[in-house]
Amino acid sequence: MQDRLEALERAFRDALREAADVPAAVEAVRVRFLGKKGELTALLKSVGALQAALRPAAGAAINAARDRLEAALGEAAGSARSAAETASVDASMIDVSLPPRTFPHGAIHPVTATRRDLEAIFRSMGFTVEIGPEVEDDRHNFEALNIPKDHPARDATDTFYLPGGLLLRTHTSPVQIRTMEALAPPIRMICPGRVYRKDLDATHLPMFHQLEALVVDEGISLADLKGTCAAVWSRFFGASVAIRLRPGYFPFVEPGFELDARCPFCATGCSVCKQSTWIELLPCGMVHPNVLKAGGVDPEVWTGFAFGLGLSRLVMLRYGIDDVRLLLSGDVRFLERSA
Repeated sequence: MQDRLEALERAFRDALREAADVPAAVEAVRVRFLGKKGELTALLKSVGALQAALRPAAGAAINAARDRLEAALGEAAGSARSAAETASVDASMIDVSLPPRTFPHGAIHPVTATRRDLEAIFRSMGFTVEIGPEVEDDRHNFEALNIPKDHPARDATDTFYLPGGLLLRTHTSPVQIRTMEALAPPIRMICPGRVYRKDLDATHLPMFHQLEALVVDEGISLADLKGTCAAVWSRFFGASVAIRLRPGYFPFVEPGFELDARCPFCATGCSVCKQSTWIELLPCGMVHPNVLKAGGVDPEVWTGFAFGLGLSRLVMLRYGIDDVRLLLSGDVRFLERSA
């Protein structure tokens, strides 16, 4: 029994040296020798097989050995904890002589950049920037804009309807009504923002950005509309841009037009203008008298013009993007290239 006890202590001390102040390794030594199924426990259980006269001495020797092992294990565990704490502190220390870490810089999204540029142009021309709710009611989104009840835009296949007679606005035009309700003419405003329609393909998104403009004043005519658009696009594209008006029908304007701009990227035709040298930019026209009345404005005194453009489409033209879904991709490589 004494020989077995001495051999166990030697093995214990050898294992403790190999643990080398590693907390997990020290714990493994404890389990191996002093655990419930450890070697010392097994040796203590074997005392019962000895002769009765030898058992007291053997038990006392094993208990004394346990005390020595536990004392040595306590010292080793304390040393391991201290070493681990020192290593943790060393690892967390900052070397002030090292150069600082660099972080990648973000890029302004092309839609945001385009919106800000247009806002700056319009502000410089005396326009205010107005905002409105994205969850709208039928009156502001359709009724007040002279859109008939049987108009296809009102179908559930085109519009996201919500409980309680609400909907996700399909254009930013409701902000025009809200602005006329809140402010007395003269009015010069734009309203950029997100709009929602049930569309998704390479050139359409269920959520996209628009920017609309409204001017209401005395004596406003088509000449004011055309002159404003010409000034805006010339400043936006950085050069004089010819524009033209083509007849078009829209319930909220009368007369209504489609505005085209001469392609700023070519002179004889390119893929952007589809070889026509003209780019279709936006619908526009003189504000319908019914719309003025819905906004609380007397059409016998005041006239106005309005136009709306899809910011997403303008971004595609500006940056040469052929798939509008890239604008929502969140791909940093795309954003960096477009910045």
